[in-house]
This record gives sequence, C-alpha cells and structure tokens, in this order.
Amino acid sequence: MKVKIYKPAKNAMQSGRANSEMWVLEYELATPRRPEPVMGWTCANDTLNQVRMKFESKDAAIALAESEGWEYVVSEPHTRKIRPRNYIDNFKYVPDEE
Repeated sequence: MKVKIYKPAKNAMQSGRANSEMWVLEYELATPRRPEPVMGWTCANDTLNQVRMKFESKDAAIALAESEGWEYVVSEPHTRKIRPRNYIDNFKYVPDEE
C-alpha cells in the first residue's frame, strides 16, 4: 500500500498559519474515480482515500508507515520567505538599474 506524508499548505481563505503545523499521512488512490451512474457524484471503489491521519511530527508519520510496512513518499514543505516591509517602503525611491 502506498501513502504520502506531507505538511499541508495554509488554506487560501485564511490569513494566518493556523492548523498548518501538523503532518498528514494519506493513502494514494488505488482505484480511479468515476461518476456514479445514478446521482452523478464522484465515487471510487476504495474508501481508504477518505482517511487522513494527522501527526505532530514527520518522524511519527514515518514510524507508523514503516511499522505497517507501507511504501511512503515524503514531500518536504516549502520554506516561506518573509521580507520585512514597512509603510515607508511604499514611498522609497529606488533608481532604475540600467
């Protein structure tokens, strides 16, 4: 069984970084998704794609995957570059580079 371990990015609807400190382990899709014939909803034959486990650290998620014998892929999070900005920077003169 294949799983992926990653740290989710913040939601586009939130301004802060809350709920983005946990690591997530989720199963890869074993069967393709398809539309259900009666209602037209998207369905799959396996229910494992609905399971998402959260962990405090990457090592805890890896330990579970190894203890269960699952193949895993770890996606490292992107580092956020914070440039300190002040209100006065909006009016600062910066000469053109030629």
